[in-house]
Amino acid sequence: MSTTQSDRLRGLLEPLVAAKGLDLEEIELSKAGKRRMLRIIVDSDEGVELDACAELSREVSDQLDESDVMGEDEYVLEVSSPGADRPLSEHRHYVRATGRLVKFQLAEGGELIARILGVDDEGMDLEVPGVKGRKATARRIAFSDIAKARVEIEFSRKDKKEEEA
Repeated sequence: MSTTQSDRLRGLLEPLVAAKGLDLEEIELSKAGKRRMLRIIVDSDEGVELDACAELSREVSDQLDESDVMGEDEYVLEVSSPGADRPLSEHRHYVRATGRLVKFQLAEGGELIARILGVDDEGMDLEVPGVKGRKATARRIAFSDIAKARVEIEFSRKDKKEEEA
């Protein structure tokens, strides 16, 4: 996608997305056979429900039809929330992942799997799970020490209400 088209799309879409109380995470434009695929990824602190994606999709479609930003070629529009496996890259991503188990690729090499307990402007407070019966340990990590981060999917984690009981 050309920078000009990308900028025009972002300028058109950001106000629509923000009006719904959502963040515009990503715009992807790719070829899908003879047509193009325009994928818009949105998120919020509370997550995104299917109804919100459908409503936003209708509004985006109307705006795109009224503008010339997509040109005359056919395209398929998809509005969705980010998948569970998307990389954490923005401060807000880490805040939204508070309480979740995350796999960090460290800038100095190596990796760390830990639960995010709190996030501030400089980094995060983590809980590193104990191994083989050992207690969990606390650790602080700065954003500058992180090369990559991704939420780990937990299938058997107790929710907070169960833990408090």
